[in-house]
Amino acid sequence: MVVAPSPATRRSSFRKTARPAGIPIVDLSLDRSVLADKIVRACQEYGVFKVTNHGVPDDLISGLEKEAAGFFSKPAFQKQQAGPPNPFGYGYKNIGFNGDKGEFEYLLLHTDPLSISHRSNAISDDPSKFSCVVNDYIKTVRELGCEILELMAEGLWLRDRSVFSRLITDVLSDSCFRLNHYPPLDHSKQRELDPCTSNSRMGFGEHSDPQILTILRSNDVSGLQICLDGGFWAPVPPDPSEFCIFVGDALQAMTNGRFVSARHRVVVTASEKPRMSMMYFGAPALDACISPLPEMVSAQKPCLYKPFTWSEFKKAAYSLRLGDCRLNLFKTDATAPSF
Repeated sequence: MVVAPSPATRRSSFRKTARPAGIPIVDLSLDRSVLADKIVRACQEYGVFKVTNHGVPDDLISGLEKEAAGFFSKPAFQKQQAGPPNPFGYGYKNIGFNGDKGEFEYLLLHTDPLSISHRSNAISDDPSKFSCVVNDYIKTVRELGCEILELMAEGLWLRDRSVFSRLITDVLSDSCFRLNHYPPLDHSKQRELDPCTSNSRMGFGEHSDPQILTILRSNDVSGLQICLDGGFWAPVPPDPSEFCIFVGDALQAMTNGRFVSARHRVVVTASEKPRMSMMYFGAPALDACISPLPEMVSAQKPCLYKPFTWSEFKKAAYSLRLGDCRLNLFKTDATAPSF
């Protein structure tokens, strides 16, 4: 099982040699009972897995990628009209509100169609087309996310198979969608990666995702890494035909630590083209209560986390640095770390 390393371990892990990540690849065309078992094992051991035969049309993906490329190719002053992020909108290098920085730019949107339609006016020369493509993509990957979450529930033998999925289909869901653009790096400026001394080489720093799950798709440019057991950072080979599914902190809490939220980062690599990634972050409504499910708690596995609302967890996330472990703030007295 992968356990998020302590801050001291993480600092020392920066210098550990990366090795290829053999994260599980799940073919969604397999028999449902086989799928449920594979997904549960992947969530327990890695907190992340890839899916193939996911059913998201290629033309939908390419259409969104084209819209994103068109936006990020605009002059800076035009892109800034879609921001600054508070938290939604266009952002450049700054990550959050606590001094974290990365070598990238992004567009963060709420998944509410009306919100996307409103913001499209400052994003695209054809706002109707942009909002249509984004909304269609979000709808499709949300359906994929629901299918995966219900397979997780089946694999855990939960009585309510929609206990996870209905959180992200709630009309008041706080889900969001992000487009990340990492500009290409000049080969002449490429140096050996050492995040301890060269923060500018970091595209997006170490973190786990706070939501229930993340569905990530990137182009064929490398950069994504996950933290393996022992503190090793392993590169995830890019494959535009696959999606990466990440367990989020909220799902880790609901499964009482049985699933682990994978810590990951993006490093800047020498490339003649930019890295482009698109992430759907499935989240519950702000007033939704998150706590370990009764089936996940026993005498042998006592409750690890106090109940909290998604709003409380978001507030905690914004108060911390990117790499901090937010769930530590909500551990029960028996499991809370001593300082």
